[in-house]
Amino acid sequence: MKVAVLHSYTDIRIEDWRIPEVEAGEALIQMKACGICSGDVMPWYIEKKAPLVLGHEPAGRIVALGEGAPPRFKVGDMVFVHHHAPCMKCRHCKKGDHVLCETWKRSRIIPGGLAEYVKIPKVNLERDTLVLPKKVGYLGGVMVEPLACVVKGIRRMTIEPGDRVLVIGLGIMGMLFVVLAKHYGASKVIGVDMNQYRLAKALDMGATDVVDITEENAKTRIDKLTGGDGADKVVIGPGSIPAMAQGIACAGPGSTVLFFTPTPPGDILKIDQNRLYFNEVSLVQSYSCGPDDTREALKLLASGVIPIRKLITHQFPLSEAAEAFRLTSKAGESLKAVVVF
Repeated sequence: MKVAVLHSYTDIRIEDWRIPEVEAGEALIQMKACGICSGDVMPWYIEKKAPLVLGHEPAGRIVALGEGAPPRFKVGDMVFVHHHAPCMKCRHCKKGDHVLCETWKRSRIIPGGLAEYVKIPKVNLERDTLVLPKKVGYLGGVMVEPLACVVKGIRRMTIEPGDRVLVIGLGIMGMLFVVLAKHYGASKVIGVDMNQYRLAKALDMGATDVVDITEENAKTRIDKLTGGDGADKVVIGPGSIPAMAQGIACAGPGSTVLFFTPTPPGDILKIDQNRLYFNEVSLVQSYSCGPDDTREALKLLASGVIPIRKLITHQFPLSEAAEAFRLTSKAGESLKAVVVF
C-alpha cells in the first residue's frame, strides 16, 4: 500500500509499505479521506516525531474485523477513528481528563491516516471509533476530530448565551469556534486575523465583526465593539506569545481566555497578574479531545450545524500529500485541506 511519510518538515515521501495484519479485537479500514491538521505543520512539534506517517483525522470503510471485535461494527461500515483512546478506568479518565490518561497517550492508529489501509487497535476500536451516518460521509468524518477539539475548548471556557466572543486566528479551528460560538448563542463573535481571505470567510461563517490587525489595533477595536468592557470569552488560536498577550489584553472583567495551541518549549508568557486577579480573568488550556467530545462533534455534523463543504476548501490525492501539507503550512487562502483516496 501507499503511505505518506514525513522525514522532515520539507521532506514528505510516498512510500510502499505492507498492509497491516489484523489481530483479535482489531479492524482494518480502507481509507477514504484524511485531513491535514494545523498541528502537523508546526515544525518544532512535528519534526521531533519524524519519521512518521502523517494524518490523524481519518475516515474510511471497514474491510476486515478480527475475532472478538465489538459486535456494533461490521465490514462495510463507514467510520471515523480517533488516533488516541483512553482506558476509561484511571483517575484521569474518571474525571473526564482523557488526554492525561497514559493509555490515551500511548495509543495510535497504524501506521497513520495518510495510508491506503489503516489498522485500528483494539483500544481505539472499542473506545473511540464511530460509525458515520450517510449524511455525514467521509468528508464529514475527517471533521470529527478537529471539531471535537473545539467542542472541548468551548466546554472548558463555557460559552453562554449573550457572551461576546473574540477569536484570534481564523484558520480552520478558529472558523469552527466562530460557527459554534454563534450556535451556542454568543451575541457578538469577533474574528481577528491578518489575512483578507480568512477575514471574509469568518463573516460568511457568522462572525458579527472582524478585525484586520495589519490595519488597526485589536484592543482599540474590541473596546469600541464592546463599549469598553472587553470580550467575555477569548479564544487564542496561534501558539505565539504576541497573540497570547493580545488576547489577554482584550479580555474584560470576569472573562475567560482559552489557549488552544501550545508555544514551543521554553517560550515565556509574561502577564500582569494584578490586573487578572482584580478583574477575575481566568486562563484556561485545552488540548486535543476525548470520546465525549468526538460523539458531540458527530452529532453537530449530523445535524447540519457545521458547513462542511465551505470549510473543506481543497482536496488532494495521496500522491500530492506534500502539496496539501505545504498549503496548510502557508495559512493563506485555504481553510481545510483533505487527502481523498
